[in-house]
Amino acid sequence: MSKATGCGMRRAVIALACAVGLLGAPGAGFAQNGAPAQARKTPRAATDADVSSAEAKDALRRAHARYQGVKSGKNADYIPSLAKVDPNLFGIVLVTVDGRVFSVGDAEHPFAIESVSKPFTLARVLQDVGADTVEKKIGTNATGEPFNSIIAIEQNHEAKRPPAGNPLVNAGAITAVSMVPAQDADARWTRIEDTLNAFAGRELDVNEPVYHSESATNTRNRAISWLLKSYDALPGDPMEALDVYTRQCSVNVTAKDLAIMGATLANGGTNPVTGKRVVDSDNAQKVLSLMLTTGLYENSGDWSFTAGLPAKSGVGGGIVAVVPGRFAVATFSPPLDKAGNSVRGQKAVESIITELGGDLFSASGPKQAAPSGAGVSGSR
Repeated sequence: MSKATGCGMRRAVIALACAVGLLGAPGAGFAQNGAPAQARKTPRAATDADVSSAEAKDALRRAHARYQGVKSGKNADYIPSLAKVDPNLFGIVLVTVDGRVFSVGDAEHPFAIESVSKPFTLARVLQDVGADTVEKKIGTNATGEPFNSIIAIEQNHEAKRPPAGNPLVNAGAITAVSMVPAQDADARWTRIEDTLNAFAGRELDVNEPVYHSESATNTRNRAISWLLKSYDALPGDPMEALDVYTRQCSVNVTAKDLAIMGATLANGGTNPVTGKRVVDSDNAQKVLSLMLTTGLYENSGDWSFTAGLPAKSGVGGGIVAVVPGRFAVATFSPPLDKAGNSVRGQKAVESIITELGGDLFSASGPKQAAPSGAGVSGSR
């Protein structure tokens, strides 16, 4: 991180703004006309921001070896299909903003994206209807309650805040789906699907067994949808919005896909592998800000305190964490803690960030890495 003196919070804000192209400093990444700048890698205020291939491989290898044997947590058993996933699966991928990909373990094993889809649909809604509408209709504050909380909806309504809370909990995510401009459910789904594909840089498919399993057991989300409708907080047919949301959560991804999706946010909205712009840089920044404050549900404060960077988890076992302007790390490991966050995934990301640097609020650079080892693949 930057070695300049001054308030750590101010440094973090400046770094985040530079990373998504909001400041005109070197390394901001995009010209005023929105075109990708040449040879963009990192905010130049961070003299040690570049990650070498050897450092990336070493950090991934050590994290995987260190936490592969962790047995705490359990699969999301309230969704039958997720309960059947092998709990020993464990993959880690790091993708830099200049398009380098490093992986270890079960990095290409497909799994249901679940709630990690929420930031990317949020990006679609921000792009289509604007941040002011999102803030007014959904809200942007952390609820402090579980991701499927009904109490949080009631508390927000009583306090005259948007009942949904924020776009990264179920109530807010269902509302976000309903706000995607489209003539019907099929067109709405196609728009969301195209967005996920653009972030991942390839065509993703729906895990049909997970979709049908969730559709048959999502009674709580049905209650959330109808409650939002009763408060005039959910436009359109609540069951239609819920069905599209359920399909969105059932999309199959790999840890590699998630890392590329996260690196697209780290790169100010341009996919670093395909080179295609997916969303505007200011909308990428707003997505990251919500990932920092609400990405790990009621444990988001703990996560920000220990890791200090935007991240999003899903009950399918995925986590994506973003270091703006530098790289993204994604992990896949199905056993979850009580809040619904992958146990191994959190530990692995924290380990990698400790080695490579990435905490937005840290004044110190990355720790010195040991010599490179085997076991990690890397590509350009």
